[in-house]
Amino acid sequence: MSKIKRYIFFLLTFLLIDSVGAFAVEIKLSSPMNENPKIILNKDLQLNNIKLSGRGLSNEAKELYHEKEAAVEVFSHANKRVYITKDDLYLMSQVVFAESHGEPYEGKVAVASVILNRVVSATFPNSIEGVIKQKNAFSCIKNGNISVVPDSDSYLAVIDAVRGKDPTDNALFFYNPQTATCSWMKQVQKKNIKPIGRHVFFQITK
Repeated sequence: MSKIKRYIFFLLTFLLIDSVGAFAVEIKLSSPMNENPKIILNKDLQLNNIKLSGRGLSNEAKELYHEKEAAVEVFSHANKRVYITKDDLYLMSQVVFAESHGEPYEGKVAVASVILNRVVSATFPNSIEGVIKQKNAFSCIKNGNISVVPDSDSYLAVIDAVRGKDPTDNALFFYNPQTATCSWMKQVQKKNIKPIGRHVFFQITK
């Protein structure tokens, strides 16, 4: 390649990078035998062997970038995406185990689905941890903490829910009519009611 052609090539490359807004592009060269699994998981940030480093972004964009970098699962609902980390999966599994121990497997998936449905709802926090640790959201959370160790069924139920299985048809609430002490749960006007095991899953009538 002549010097003139080489100069034109580098000039066009610089203009292309500059036009997409201050992203620094880092080339990742890895063999198929040693492929970084994040390239598969985070398809909108890492494609093939090109990785956007996140430099030059706003603070909000940086947070989203790092959230995506840590994600091991992506939950998609309508036009929203929730990037879920290993810690999120474990925390969800703890809640599923605590809230649905002894329930059928479908009931465990249903509890996990309620958590995810709340995350994508405009009326709840927009993160897994935020939804789970919201005050009075789940009886198994004490002072923002939960100490149970989930079993494999609880973890698998969370994975099924993340990958799109929702036996509740977008429920945002659930309770056990036989043991519930919350009067609101019993008296609120319900819709899309779905009994699963000993729990009743529902949305509220506005």
